[in-house]
Amino acid sequence: MKVTDNLQNDISHAPDWFHDSIAHPFEYKTVISDNHKVAYQAWGNKDQQNIIFLVHGTGAHMKWWNPIAPQFSDEAYVLALDLPGMGDSAHKNEYSFAAFSQAIMDILNEEELINNNKNIILVVHSLGGHVAGFAASEHPEIIDYLVMIDTPIRPPDYDYAKHRSTGPLRMIKYYENKESIINRFRLMPAQECENDWYLRYIGEHSIYENEEGWRWKFDDTLFWKLGRLSEYKFNIQCKALYIYGGNSMLLGSKILNFMAKEFEEIMDFVEVPGAAHHVPLDKPLEIVAIIKSKISEWEIKK
Repeated sequence: MKVTDNLQNDISHAPDWFHDSIAHPFEYKTVISDNHKVAYQAWGNKDQQNIIFLVHGTGAHMKWWNPIAPQFSDEAYVLALDLPGMGDSAHKNEYSFAAFSQAIMDILNEEELINNNKNIILVVHSLGGHVAGFAASEHPEIIDYLVMIDTPIRPPDYDYAKHRSTGPLRMIKYYENKESIINRFRLMPAQECENDWYLRYIGEHSIYENEEGWRWKFDDTLFWKLGRLSEYKFNIQCKALYIYGGNSMLLGSKILNFMAKEFEEIMDFVEVPGAAHHVPLDKPLEIVAIIKSKISEWEIKK
């Protein structure tokens, strides 16, 4: 696909369902969490019994979910946030998984969804899985169900020292025009993605212009400040589903075997053939079907 500075022209070949989804109405909202702005979006009716809360990965933003969220909005109230330091949420001097988790709690509080007999279902990708795992461990009375998508939860003997030196966030540079920066948009970790219209759409919402030029929205210091949950013991008590790409670069047999043993009592595992790490981009409708099927299987309280 030839990439220009015109989004509508560039994605004109996308399937109808995609165009319908990104045109679906939603509410753009903000909340103050840890004295900083956190942006989020909402689809559907708050009176729904099920609340699906979508959490993105490192360097991403809530609009990664825009093509997917409306697929659930007839049967759930759907929320998606920009984690602190990413998307439209404020940059900070410090980042932590506790603060990320608190942002989720603050949005649920703002929406008056806690202690309201709702089913809180976290659906999360990559880094979002660590955030949600932390939230589910620290707030088991609030989080009812968890869907992780290609989040590598590594065994205790994993060498984080070698991992810490190679973060996915590039140092910010400025580009003269929109077309130049859009042409530099890449997935991390690097992978091919046949759905170029999906890539073009999220690239459009990953940038902004200021007096110095065009730049990425994320805080390029975030990865180094955040650190890892290397010594944290997840204590997930809710029912969970783990979806992973059959071609994912982040999940070897050692990690999958560790997770299957660690969470054998609460977590089911589903492989998506032909998908790499960014499963929502590679197989968006497939994961929607998988998640809907699993939610219908769970003993959802009415």
